[in-house]
Amino acid sequence: MDRLTQAAYEKKNVFTKASVCYKAALYMRLSKDDDGTGESSSIGTQRKMLRSYAIENDFEIYGEYVDDGYSGTNFDRPAWSRLLKDIDARKVNLVITKDLSRLGRDYIMTGQLTEIYFPSKGIRYIAVNDGYDSDSPWSDIAPFKNIVNEMYARDTSKKIRSAFQTKINEGAFIGNFAPYGYQKDPQNKNHLLVDPVAASIVREIFEWAEQGAAPSQIAVSLNERQVLTPAMYRCAGRPYLNLDDYSRRKEWTSGTVCKLLSNPVYLGHIVQGKTVKVSFKSSLTLRKPRNEWVVVEDKHEPLISGETFERVRRRSVSRKNTAATDFTNIFSGLAKCGDCGRNMSSTGAGGRTGSRKLVCGGYKLYGKKECTNHFMDYELLYHVVLQEMRSLLSFTENEKEEIEKALREPVCPGEMQGEEKAVFSLKRREIELGCIIEKLYEDRVNGRIGEDRFYKMLDSCEKEERKIAESLALMEKSCSLAQEREPAFEGLLSSLLDDISRGKGLSSDLLGKFIDRIEIFQSCEGGEGKTGCKCQTIRICYKVIAPDEEGNGLA
Repeated sequence: MDRLTQAAYEKKNVFTKASVCYKAALYMRLSKDDDGTGESSSIGTQRKMLRSYAIENDFEIYGEYVDDGYSGTNFDRPAWSRLLKDIDARKVNLVITKDLSRLGRDYIMTGQLTEIYFPSKGIRYIAVNDGYDSDSPWSDIAPFKNIVNEMYARDTSKKIRSAFQTKINEGAFIGNFAPYGYQKDPQNKNHLLVDPVAASIVREIFEWAEQGAAPSQIAVSLNERQVLTPAMYRCAGRPYLNLDDYSRRKEWTSGTVCKLLSNPVYLGHIVQGKTVKVSFKSSLTLRKPRNEWVVVEDKHEPLISGETFERVRRRSVSRKNTAATDFTNIFSGLAKCGDCGRNMSSTGAGGRTGSRKLVCGGYKLYGKKECTNHFMDYELLYHVVLQEMRSLLSFTENEKEEIEKALREPVCPGEMQGEEKAVFSLKRREIELGCIIEKLYEDRVNGRIGEDRFYKMLDSCEKEERKIAESLALMEKSCSLAQEREPAFEGLLSSLLDDISRGKGLSSDLLGKFIDRIEIFQSCEGGEGKTGCKCQTIRICYKVIAPDEEGNGLA
């Protein structure tokens, strides 16, 4: 439409617009990607522009929503979230931004907001510089502008990623925070300097490990001395960080110690490029294979010698190999903490050589603040589960014969009869169709029916024949599978019962076929009115035993 038509439309609807009382939300956003645009995109400039526009058009300003330092490709922004809550509460009915890119640079999400969300909530949206007004019929250009905005964000992401990769290859440290034991050089943020306080703890940890102390023992010692964990030490020097984000890392764990002992940064090396982002729109990252990591040696002062690092590494490998060869936890993945639901993991039992215990994973990692001390003697659990399964699966010869007889019989006495009737009916219909087709050919030759009608009837009969043939083939296959399943399942059940009865013991495979999970609860003092003894509850949840689709297993 030309300008005169547009002016006439606005004049016609001026009274309708004036009758609406608008409460405007002024939304402003600025990210690091916009630094190159200068003052024209600053928060102050956006505020002046939006305020002037609202006043000129007699819009009541309900509030200002500012996201300073947030990317347009991510909609997880504090001020934006607050604006959405106010929209849902019907506190605002008009949203004004400088342009469409302030709303977002993801064209899918931005389009969903302008085309679906805002209209469904009765929200009028205006992007001043782009000349976009959702109340105007001349706003079809918006989707194309959203695509252009995303292309800009995509191009910017590529440039930033390329610049970071160049720094990584040069060995410049690009992390947000320096590794524990180091601090960023005030003169060069890409260079690391030794942090005297944390470095002394790192050296002490390596000394203990070199002398043979296990990571769990080192963690206990550090917690007893109330040494701050790397996460809490980082927060101590930065009051702007939210402590709640690090609440689960307030205590040293064996995992934290292992991670520290295997970090080459303490040799003076920079190791980066361990992860890669799925997309510039997503915060999800994937871990890259170790051979694709970028390692640049001798970039800062080492805290330990190469000989010490290698000796600690060998002790760690030796400890893992010993644990792997001497002990196999058959309850792995099955034993669960009855309170928090985490997996029970194996651990040593103190001074008792060769004895193992299962402990709650939450307690093992985070201590009493996460869960209670769910210890369970491994040998005791093995004995309890073995006796339980033997008692449940011990059958007399007569009972075994009854089970096998029940497996051979159909589930319903009339089931086989119904299937036989269906087969008989299909075969009878197949013969009838053959006679009908033969009659059709005779009628066509004698001129009783026309050519078009002949081919239509012939096609219909042949289609029905094909369906009958397919149905009969499926029924025959089903019968053959049923005949194969019976002896296979009977043999499997017999072998499992024999394994239990002969005292072959438990295995991961056997437990996986019968048991879904084993819940272990915290022990309590006293049992059956007695004092001085402990009572612990164990709940075994079994699977439903049935032949699988191929008839050779349990489900």
